[in-house]
Amino acid sequence: MNRLSPHLTAYIAVVALSVSGLSYASARSRVAVTGQSGSFQLVREGRPYSIRGVGGDTHLAELVTAGGNSIRTWGVEQLEKTLDEARKHGLTVCAGLWLGHERHGFNYHDKAAVQKQLEASLAAVHKYKDHPALLMWGIGNEMEGEGTTPAIWEAVNDIAREIKRIDPDHPTMTVVAELGENEVKIRNLDRYCPDIDIIGVNSYGGISTLAARYRNAGVTKPYIVTEHGPMGPWETAKTSWNSPVEATSTEKGLAFSRGYQSAVLKQSGLCLGSYAFLWGHKQETTATWFGMFLSDGARLAAVDAMTEAWTGSPPDNVCPRIASLTLNRTANLKPGSTINAAVVATDPESDKLTIKWVLRSDSLTIGTGGDAQKNEVTVDNSVQANGDSAVVTVPKVKGGYRLFVYVYDGQGGAAVANVPLYVDGSVTMAAPQVKLPFAVYADDSRQTIYVPSGYMGNAAAVKMKFDSPNHPHSGKTCLQAEYQTGADWGGVLWQSPANDWDGQKPGGADLTGATHLEFWVRGAKGGETVNFVLGVLDGNQLYRDTAKGELKGVKLTNQWKKMTIPLKGHDLSRIKTGFGWSLAGQGNPVTFYLDDIRYVTR
Repeated sequence: MNRLSPHLTAYIAVVALSVSGLSYASARSRVAVTGQSGSFQLVREGRPYSIRGVGGDTHLAELVTAGGNSIRTWGVEQLEKTLDEARKHGLTVCAGLWLGHERHGFNYHDKAAVQKQLEASLAAVHKYKDHPALLMWGIGNEMEGEGTTPAIWEAVNDIAREIKRIDPDHPTMTVVAELGENEVKIRNLDRYCPDIDIIGVNSYGGISTLAARYRNAGVTKPYIVTEHGPMGPWETAKTSWNSPVEATSTEKGLAFSRGYQSAVLKQSGLCLGSYAFLWGHKQETTATWFGMFLSDGARLAAVDAMTEAWTGSPPDNVCPRIASLTLNRTANLKPGSTINAAVVATDPESDKLTIKWVLRSDSLTIGTGGDAQKNEVTVDNSVQANGDSAVVTVPKVKGGYRLFVYVYDGQGGAAVANVPLYVDGSVTMAAPQVKLPFAVYADDSRQTIYVPSGYMGNAAAVKMKFDSPNHPHSGKTCLQAEYQTGADWGGVLWQSPANDWDGQKPGGADLTGATHLEFWVRGAKGGETVNFVLGVLDGNQLYRDTAKGELKGVKLTNQWKKMTIPLKGHDLSRIKTGFGWSLAGQGNPVTFYLDDIRYVTR
């Protein structure tokens, strides 16, 4: 048999990569779901393939060492790079196609928006379908809400159907947040999405009963546990001031192991594998809630747990363990007083331990849906550490805090725990000062301070689309706002933090120096009447707006018009409600458009 020289083989590979951009047709993988109810199997290149995966695209060498074989993504922005890196390490990729969420303003009854989303998804499929690291397509993540809107499932199935036409060699999956009350989500998914091959389920606190509940639903598809780990902050015990109590990293390691055993290993023929969450680190409720690594790269017990689950053996040197973190007081703390903290930590190999103490602010925000959050502030010079004990001087600023303890073994392993605290004081936490001009909404805005979370009145009738291409004032898109009934009233507030209606949480922005809030607005037809506002927390709230402005009864035209709310002379040191609109029913549904909402100086 004639063999190609190594040089010629390399040349052919380079040519294949250069044809039509990304082209791996000769090396593309072929993956399928085989079998039937109770005996499903994922098959890759003719061989059974059980997913030993994680969510995230970092620490890939460590993943291979741990026995993992696959990673999961949520969007396609860095997909080419991720696929190439995965291939270098012999890993596969479940490629996520991000779909809009109604809670973010996407409207699945907007045919143009749904069509645009379908086209964007299929463009990614055309581009990446031949990459040899591709395992399957993940169509959306937790976009289903309560799972009772047929239009969402129909949009998902339209994408899945077209993917099968374009790329019959990779299965389709969509991902839901748990199964829904009485398993309504997966029952509807099974009903409306015949072209979905696999159901992905993100499950945390409910993972021990996931398989039984899934079987009870009677669906006809296999599942993958697409996220699993510790209990989520929405599921755990709360303090009296509503701060969720986080498990230690040691306890989380046990949760990863038990969840994998019950929902994956014991469900052969029904479950095709899992993706543990998160292979990396992320600020979500806290700096450490979901990460399997610390921000400095140290691995936590979750990594050790999955290593043993995948390979049958723990790593040679396992992470240190925290047995307890105790404080003598956590509530009703007075500024300037002190509290005592102690940690009990051990190392299985008797490695010398290094202990670090950190006090951080606590926004009291319970993360949902993976939405972006700002890193919480470290309170400097507040902790006097003495190895496994520490004395904390209570800060002057009223509000929530968390005391973190980090334990390192010097071998790449670590453990972490934290305890929430609450300070009673008269001084409030200052809002961060921002650079002016500051955009609440614009094409070039990437700020995460103000969130359009405050749906008011007949909220079900309020819909917003944040990337409408319908004749924007500037750039490529504008904001489309709809009130889909002619009665009652409705509106939306841009809040910081999200859903803070009572002003008990720090946030907002210091907009000192701004002289105007300006924005552009037009009606779909003209004649619509809308109210605009900023700064609605104007009572005795702890973290209230320091200024208020409004424009009442603005009559719109069908042409863009610049509106301004004057702010000169106002105290703008904390604006919690950056913008808002409301309107009363006008006999018919109302649609209008907003663009370039900015705080400016003149």
